[in-house]
Amino acid sequence: MIRPSNSSLKVYLYHQPVDMRKAMNGLAVIVEQEMGLSAFSKSIFVFMNKRRDKVKMLVWEKNGFVVWYKRLEKERFTWFEDETARTVSVKELNWLLDGYDVFNFKPHQALKFDSVM
Repeated sequence: MIRPSNSSLKVYLYHQPVDMRKAMNGLAVIVEQEMGLSAFSKSIFVFMNKRRDKVKMLVWEKNGFVVWYKRLEKERFTWFEDETARTVSVKELNWLLDGYDVFNFKPHQALKFDSVM
């Protein structure tokens, strides 16, 4: 199975549903014109369709674009409702692809003490 594994890559999730008929050039235009980012940066750009059962990822790799495409047969991906793109880690992206809701993971509350006494 091919999955992103380079943890030095930045992962950007696009906030609006995308027509999955878009190919590399169409996705690169969204990255540059709507997200205001360089499609040639060391980043993964992730796009979701309206039904949230398909995901495409675009990345520039040395001399050309690579597109990953995943279609779920039964379930739906979790997604976010913000009006702007979000960033996640490569690890969180892989969790998202596995079906985990990475947007509602809540860590323990941070505590701060001045003394142990």
